[in-house]
Amino acid sequence: MATLNLKAYAETFPIAGTFTISRGSRTEAHVVTVEISDGTHTGRGECVPYARYGETLDGVVDTILSLSNDFANGAGRSELQALLKPGAARNALDCALWDLEAKQSGQRAFTLAGFSALEQVTTAYTLSLGTPESMGVQAAKNAARPLLKVKLGGEGDLARIEAVRNGAPDSAIIIDANEGWSVSEYQKLAPEFVRLGVSMVEQPLPAADDDALIGLERVLPVCADESCHDRASLDHLGGKYDLINIKLDKTGGLTEALALREAARAQGFQIMIGCMVGTSLAMAPAVLLAQGAEYVDLDGPLLLAKDRDIPLEFTGSLVTPSVPGLWG
Repeated sequence: MATLNLKAYAETFPIAGTFTISRGSRTEAHVVTVEISDGTHTGRGECVPYARYGETLDGVVDTILSLSNDFANGAGRSELQALLKPGAARNALDCALWDLEAKQSGQRAFTLAGFSALEQVTTAYTLSLGTPESMGVQAAKNAARPLLKVKLGGEGDLARIEAVRNGAPDSAIIIDANEGWSVSEYQKLAPEFVRLGVSMVEQPLPAADDDALIGLERVLPVCADESCHDRASLDHLGGKYDLINIKLDKTGGLTEALALREAARAQGFQIMIGCMVGTSLAMAPAVLLAQGAEYVDLDGPLLLAKDRDIPLEFTGSLVTPSVPGLWG
């Protein structure tokens, strides 16, 4: 590969209102943008550093820029997998390299990945954690959406789902506990949520404690999120989970995410494609990854007050694959 020039910088995008999960609230999305240029073409990628994994904006930018000499000396996507561990920094670089390869070859990234075409996908729309009353109002405002993802946090969760169901009687519902439950809470809540039409729960138990899921009757299917990063995670998920949530910021990019999806399918897991709260630049490669997934959660741009200059097209909850001016 030719000598490549590397840029990385932090950007901030305002969230429409406040986004709250069990770990806290925020009003801005802080992302890292990467540009990789061969002097003629420039590929772009985006990542969201996640404090849950010890990542910071400055730390991720520094990690990316530390590889400037490697890229100047011809490193590419295959070398990147060995240079960095899975995480946000590798994701932004990997996705930028996919974008660059598409521009250099004159082909779309999905063609390079082995797809003949991309279809639109239907994304979940996330309801922020709040009081049952406020979440019922959120649900009513989005009752026309086919799939709602509800953030939960422990005490009061049953009342929250009852309020959401009342507000959106026809929407499918999935829930995300963000490691906020115990086994006893799952056993108590799961049958009630099934009765209310909830189809699955993401990461009910802390990742460090999820061995407690072994042998547990999972009346409500359980999806691994914080417990699943890359293919190495799969060895520890059997017998605990029914689905895995693949996020580019966890796998360290599209290259590993595609391999993880294939390996997980082979082991019988259903697939969810998720995201951090980021812009359309972060979602664009994930739309490629989301083809054929059982659940898609790529609503990051819908939660923002401002997006990229060339955004993804959302028609309600239907996401159209990116145009070349955005990515790929």
